[in-house]
Amino acid sequence: MNSDRLYDLLPSVYRRRDEENAGQLKALLAVITEQADLIGADLDAQYRDWFIETCQDWVAPYIGDLVGYRLLPGADEALATGSPEARRLLSVLAPRRDVAHTVGNRRRKGTLALLEDLAADVADWPARAVEFRQLLAVSQAIRLHGRDRRADRRRLTRGRSVDLHGVDALDRLDGPFDELAHSIDVRRITSSRGTGRYGIPEIGLYGWRLKPYSITHAPAYCEDRARTHYTFSILGNDTPLMVRPVREPSPNHIADETNVPAFIRRQALFERPAVYYGPGKSLCVYLADGKPVPLADIVPADLSGWRYRPTRGKVAIDPVLGRIAFPARHAPESGVWVTYHYGFSADIGAGEYPRRAVSGKVYRVGPGFHGSVMDAIEEWRRDKAADPTAREATIEFTDSGVYQEQIELPVDRGDRLTLRAASGARPVLRLLDWHSNRPDSLRINGTGQGSAEDPLPRVVFDGLLISGRSVQVSGAVGEVVLRQSTLVPGWSLGEHCRPEEASLELVDTEACLEVERSILGTILVTADEVHREPNQIRLSDSILDAGGDGLAALCAPDDGCAHAVLTARRCTVFGSVFTHGVGLVENSIVDSPMRIVRRQRGCVRFTWLPEESRTPPRFHCEPEHSGDPLRVVPRFTSVRYGTPGYAQLDRHCPGEISRGAEDGSEMGAFHDLFHPQREDSLRLRLAEYTPAGTDAGILFAT
Repeated sequence: MNSDRLYDLLPSVYRRRDEENAGQLKALLAVITEQADLIGADLDAQYRDWFIETCQDWVAPYIGDLVGYRLLPGADEALATGSPEARRLLSVLAPRRDVAHTVGNRRRKGTLALLEDLAADVADWPARAVEFRQLLAVSQAIRLHGRDRRADRRRLTRGRSVDLHGVDALDRLDGPFDELAHSIDVRRITSSRGTGRYGIPEIGLYGWRLKPYSITHAPAYCEDRARTHYTFSILGNDTPLMVRPVREPSPNHIADETNVPAFIRRQALFERPAVYYGPGKSLCVYLADGKPVPLADIVPADLSGWRYRPTRGKVAIDPVLGRIAFPARHAPESGVWVTYHYGFSADIGAGEYPRRAVSGKVYRVGPGFHGSVMDAIEEWRRDKAADPTAREATIEFTDSGVYQEQIELPVDRGDRLTLRAASGARPVLRLLDWHSNRPDSLRINGTGQGSAEDPLPRVVFDGLLISGRSVQVSGAVGEVVLRQSTLVPGWSLGEHCRPEEASLELVDTEACLEVERSILGTILVTADEVHREPNQIRLSDSILDAGGDGLAALCAPDDGCAHAVLTARRCTVFGSVFTHGVGLVENSIVDSPMRIVRRQRGCVRFTWLPEESRTPPRFHCEPEHSGDPLRVVPRFTSVRYGTPGYAQLDRHCPGEISRGAEDGSEMGAFHDLFHPQREDSLRLRLAEYTPAGTDAGILFAT
């Protein structure tokens, strides 16, 4: 806003007189204009708060109260607190979309499609509603004449007996898209002891907790050049491919396999390949010329053990394992690129996410720009030598390619260096064994050069996936930040692989480590404990994975106690923690013992950790709070990196953990998804919008 707009309205005679008196009137009107702008902004905000589409999050419950919208317990406390965490919780307890659709949903009460819309509005889960009464096996007479002709035709759409020739129907058995007849199940779908599905009053709402994340035009991994075997994942691990959901054609449409993030079945790809394969679809394979492999050349196959061999001119794809096979001795000479979707729980780790705005000069790496990271680093260092003020720089990767090179980042005092992915890209830094006589880590070296008045350098990794070797920080470095990045735990993702070196090493440096919404392996701290203060390590919404049973996730060499102070909020730690001290550990899971040297300071609260751990004072921690260490144990869908349910709490995890955080959400890295509150709110809406005598239950496909 123009701060002089009131002054500009004055007649010129008064402005000339004011200039002769040192502009006192202009200064006064500038203050009045500033206050008028604040009042105007407040009035505009109050006007926007009248509408559910534009109001602030804290106003949504009050608008909902006008139409009788029911809130879960805890909303009043969230409204009163007003903290950022409370606002995030409030957006789940009173979703804006659900409040906006309240009146319309009441008019649609009793319709099956409404339940799917409720799952999207209330819990933000894609869903499919199933009326299990239609899948009951019943004896029925077939009379296609007379008064009952239309009724008989309706009965023909019910669940049918098993046809052994119907391979696709058998492949969908007992899942969300099952169409076969079942005998009656007397248990109720809402039972807490044993969920029953196939009954007359039962309606099931299948929800998908996993989200589809895209990888766009990235190199495939050549698993065996001689046998022409590739994997979609650049890390060489098997990755189940997921559907890229398409919008349903109408509000009354019941979701099918293309409308939800389901895993692609081999039989589905075989029968409907055009639905899943091609540019802009769920998956696609490209050759060096940038053209996709034609649909007519794609053969869905089971590539378990790589036993299937495609004929000449064909390309075999296994969507269940994420594998590709070309004909023997006919591998593409110039490489293979892929576009696909994988499943994961949240925006944690490297991915094709939107990025924040950056300041300073941007040096781009990728096609049409610098060919390597070190080329961009050298240009920045030349610019910095010519202009000492050019200390802030961003190295931006423009594509999802793989960069294999030796990377060393020398940083001086006052430097601010960011290595980040561009929006919509997920680059991979693959660190190889370049030398046989020393580790080949990515090195961040603080040179200490520059004015003593300048702050220590800051290095940020944003959106990168780093595999192969470790990241090593040494020298005069002030801060290292990992933001939505992945340092792959271990050298490879083989079934029996155990990591042989840490993912991140702090070597004789005072650097503070900040980790936000990232995945990384062991942190190793090597420091002079006599002459140096402990390193500060702060983790939030992240996964720290030692990579195997009996290994340490944070330690010093030889599994000693790291000379560091750990702060962990909403984190999942696989492995032991051996460190000098802790600041605050809360709403987290540490699946192996913690050993803290200095236990007079710090606090551990609302966290699961083994009882034999030695920590500062603990508050409301499990299993000691419940007193049932045999039952209250964390259960995960998967504890192996690279699998879809990695670090996700199992559906049968004890409630003391799945609802054990201070705000009633789950402990661990996925705390801010607020799954318990979403589920409770959805159950409340199902009971409100389903007819009397009907049991509606929530089932989870992933």
